[in-house]
Amino acid sequence: MAMADWRLEGEWMKNCTCAFGCPCDFNAKPTNGDCQGFVAMRITKGHYNDVSLDGLSFCVTVSFPGALHEGNGQAQPIIDERASAAQREALFNILSGQNAAEGTLFQIVSLIVSKFHDPIFAPITFDFDKEARTARISIPGVLETDVEPIKNPVTGAPHRIRVVMPEGFEHIEGEVASANIRSMGAIKFETRGTHSTLANVVQTPQGVAA
Repeated sequence: MAMADWRLEGEWMKNCTCAFGCPCDFNAKPTNGDCQGFVAMRITKGHYNDVSLDGLSFCVTVSFPGALHEGNGQAQPIIDERASAAQREALFNILSGQNAAEGTLFQIVSLIVSKFHDPIFAPITFDFDKEARTARISIPGVLETDVEPIKNPVTGAPHRIRVVMPEGFEHIEGEVASANIRSMGAIKFETRGTHSTLANVVQTPQGVAA
C-alpha cells in the first residue's frame, strides 16, 4: 500500500527525566533505569496529502520501564485544540507510523509503544529559541515545561553543547539544554534540571530530511 504524502517542518523539543545528554541518543541505558518524557513540535510548515498543518502544535508524553528499544512503553498524544477534524485525523495518521518507512521515527515508536492512552485536545502555548537554548510549553492541567541553558556549576555561566547525529532518525543536530517538567495527563511525572534537546527538523515518510 502506498504511503500518504506528508511533510512536517518546524521546531522540535525532546525533554526527559535522564541526565543531560540523553543516553538514548548514544544507545545507552536510561540514567535512572526507566524513562519518562515527551517530544513536541510546532509545525511551521506542513501537510498531509492536501490537508495543511501549518501553525499547529502537538506533543506526545511517554513512559518506558527500561531502555526504549526494549519496548513496553506507554504514550499519550496531545493535539492542538485548534486543529480541525481533518487536521486531527492527518496528525494521527502521521503519528501512527502507518505512513512512514521502516526505521523512521514514527514507525519505530509504533513498535516500542504497547499502550496508547486516549488523546487530549487542548490549547498549547509553545515558545522556542534554539540559539538561546530557551523554550516553554504550557498545556493547562496537562503539561508544563520550561527549558534554559545548562549552567556551569562553578561560575553559573551558560554552557553550550551541540549534538550532531548524521544518521539520526529524530533530528540531525540539536542544542542540549536543561528542562523542568510537570506532566499531569495519563502519564504523570515531575523532574527538574534534566535533559532537553531543541532542534529544527523536517520529517517525511522516508525519515529526517533536515
